[in-house]
Amino acid sequence: MKKLLAAGFSLAATPALAHHPLGGMPMEIFAHGILSGAGHPVLGFDHLFFVIAVGIVALFTARRLITPAAYIAAMILGCGLMYAGISLPLKEAVIAVSLLALGGAVLMGRALGTTAALILFAGFGLFHGSAFGDSLAAQEGSIGGGVLIGYLIGLAAIQYLIAIAAGWVTEKVLGATEASAVNARLAGAMIAGVGFFLVLETVEGPVLSALFGI
Repeated sequence: MKKLLAAGFSLAATPALAHHPLGGMPMEIFAHGILSGAGHPVLGFDHLFFVIAVGIVALFTARRLITPAAYIAAMILGCGLMYAGISLPLKEAVIAVSLLALGGAVLMGRALGTTAALILFAGFGLFHGSAFGDSLAAQEGSIGGGVLIGYLIGLAAIQYLIAIAAGWVTEKVLGATEASAVNARLAGAMIAGVGFFLVLETVEGPVLSALFGI
């Protein structure tokens, strides 16, 4: 259990607590885009924990290095759509469900088939990407094409590295060589717990409004 907690903090706490690489400055050049893209995913714990879940699920598929690329590709597409003004509905709710779904899959202790993993990663990746597009529009304002490309490169690279690192830590540090391993399932329980909390937080407002008119 101590190894599990230590691994979780090593994957999540250090980058997530870091300051944004640009310190709030606007993105103006290609390099700014790369730095900002690399910084955004690790500042949002919902995205960070999802990418960790992607890495753990991918570890127990037949294509552990390839399946996370489905998430990356769909995430970039979702971000690009948002940049073009096409927003996906209920993205925060879907992101919460994505943590619950992947965390629950790991918790169950059964490996997903490659096709199922690709579909889940890509489907949820669209919504995570759309949320990154929201953040881009809100925090950075209007940007040029070169900066956008840099942002997407940084965004994709850091998340792929986190996913691969999560799988490596799960296997080499936690000693989980198969989906049914206890340490892997405990990691899934933590991620599912975060997802459950986010789902409750998402539905809290509408439920209270419906019941009490708040």
